[in-house]
Amino acid sequence: MAEHFNSIMVLMAVAVVCVWSFRRLSLPPILAYIFAGILAGPSLMEIGEPEAMDFLAELGIVFLLFTLGLEFSLPRMFAMRTLVFGVGLSQTILTALLVMGLSMLLGLSWQTAFVVGAMGAMSSTAIVIKQAAEMGFLHNRHGQISVSILLFQDLAVVPLLIIIPLLSGASDGDNMWTLIGLSAIKGITVFAILMYLGKHLLPKIFSAVASTRTDELFVLTTILVTLMAAAMTHFFGLSMALGAFLAGMMLGESQYRHQLEADIRPFRDILLGLFFVTVGMRLDVYFLIQQLHWVLLCVVCLMVVKALVIFISSKLFAVSNKQSLATALKLCQMGEFGFVIATLATHHALLSEQLASLLVSVGIISMVLSPYLIHKSYPIAKHFFPGKKPKVAAAPEESVEHKEHVVILGYGRVGQSISRLLKMEDIDYVALDADPIRVSESREAGEPVYYGHAKQKDMLRSVGIDKAKLVVISFDAPHQAMSIITTLKDINPSLPVVVRARDDKHLDEFLSVGATQVVPELLEGSLMLVSQVMHLSGIPMSRILKSIRTERKNHYGHLHGFFPGEATDLTYRKQEKLEFMHAIRMTHNANGIGQRTTEIDFSSNSVELKEIRRGQDSIEASADLTLQENDVVVISGKPRAVERFERIMLEGR
Repeated sequence: MAEHFNSIMVLMAVAVVCVWSFRRLSLPPILAYIFAGILAGPSLMEIGEPEAMDFLAELGIVFLLFTLGLEFSLPRMFAMRTLVFGVGLSQTILTALLVMGLSMLLGLSWQTAFVVGAMGAMSSTAIVIKQAAEMGFLHNRHGQISVSILLFQDLAVVPLLIIIPLLSGASDGDNMWTLIGLSAIKGITVFAILMYLGKHLLPKIFSAVASTRTDELFVLTTILVTLMAAAMTHFFGLSMALGAFLAGMMLGESQYRHQLEADIRPFRDILLGLFFVTVGMRLDVYFLIQQLHWVLLCVVCLMVVKALVIFISSKLFAVSNKQSLATALKLCQMGEFGFVIATLATHHALLSEQLASLLVSVGIISMVLSPYLIHKSYPIAKHFFPGKKPKVAAAPEESVEHKEHVVILGYGRVGQSISRLLKMEDIDYVALDADPIRVSESREAGEPVYYGHAKQKDMLRSVGIDKAKLVVISFDAPHQAMSIITTLKDINPSLPVVVRARDDKHLDEFLSVGATQVVPELLEGSLMLVSQVMHLSGIPMSRILKSIRTERKNHYGHLHGFFPGEATDLTYRKQEKLEFMHAIRMTHNANGIGQRTTEIDFSSNSVELKEIRRGQDSIEASADLTLQENDVVVISGKPRAVERFERIMLEGR
């Protein structure tokens, strides 16, 4: 146990250093994880074996496919059926046959060549989807084509895992087709079950969980649903990743979509990092050095052949040249399921150890090259196929649902009022709220409202915070709001943030953490009432507006404090939340008589001098005068501070 713990600790330390170093060099984290695996693998540091972490690494793929399912709901997948079973099917079959044919020309048996062809046909779902999510092209045309091909490849893994053991001679051909038929029946069955549960049961479960307002329970439920869906497909002999994808797809149209994605993302990213570490650990460094020329030649041949096949397959289904080439460059690497196929084929003696090492080396190097090719795929495609009317500006690499919109955090009374007025002015907006019933009701009415917690960066990014022109925090929770403002400023420092508050108790704190404007509801209500009174009293509107602007600029100074009555006195003394005003008369022998107002330290006693009454005259607080008997000192402050200052002025203590 201690040995495994030490190995994991050292492996994590290596991964942290590699990721930090690669990010400093502006290189993708995926490369850092693969490099960490190479360092930690059996060829160098010998920290551990990749097989020991295969299960946890596979969970990374499971969570990745779950989030992918959230992005591609059932209606969207139905709309993409031509791409999935058209481009995806043709690419997989053509690539496998072409690579298989080349392998047979090199002297391999047809069984071994079939395995090599199957490995070559697979692309890396983990790398492509992760890069697509980070770069924002998941919903672009070439992004959708890429996802369609990857989905069919993942589906094709299931029959491949059945066929490969049979190629070793354990069964005859009739038995092979029987098993494939049974696999198809199982696939249809589990698909129907997950479809039913996803449509009728899962939304009710998440609605009940969300109503508890417990973040931990929501996260646990999300993980449990993902793993149960994966376990169900695994029980039927299918891919765990396929079950997770179907579960995510069922929830893709629910109001919980963004929150589910935000909750699962940390687990997905950590486990995906572990997956790429295991990929790096599979590389035999000594074999790579000895056979580097053959490995590089195979890498070039594989990526060129595969890119050509994907380009041609896309063209067969009326995809433009530009989109076809961009897709081909994204998917020309070998995929993670290729390693699964290689391990299985080696176990059944279909691949020699040397050939397996060659194929694994080819796969890893092609995956290392992938982030660069994915990042440059669209610019390269645009260079070769600029189109009839090329634009001066670069084509956008991302597709967002909202742009230059207002994000409303909190969809209660105030949030809904804001949204209605924005709608009247045709201003685009999207809202987040943590009340599942309110979100459900609002979405039924067609409102762009999502269930989610605004304190999570991923949640904010999912509603386009990077492209928003304004954020409104409409709920009254000061400390939570300040935390959200800090998060918003980390994502987009120039983003204007308007905060609703009950009063101005935390006004300075809001402004200090980055709020652009704070609107104290009670004080603004009083200000509007005062403006109406002034207007009905005959004061010109220009003077009223000037007074309102001045009052806001002075942080509502004249609206602070009040004289408490019998009903409110005890309440506010207990709460000590609001300031009130109090008049102190300088009685005979009062300690304050003879003191100059400019010498009395009001601020250190946490009170503010409002005015001084001398007879019928009202003297401004800024005046410098000596207090006399029967003068009335009007101060404001919190209850205990007022009581303490009154004792000082009257009794000197």
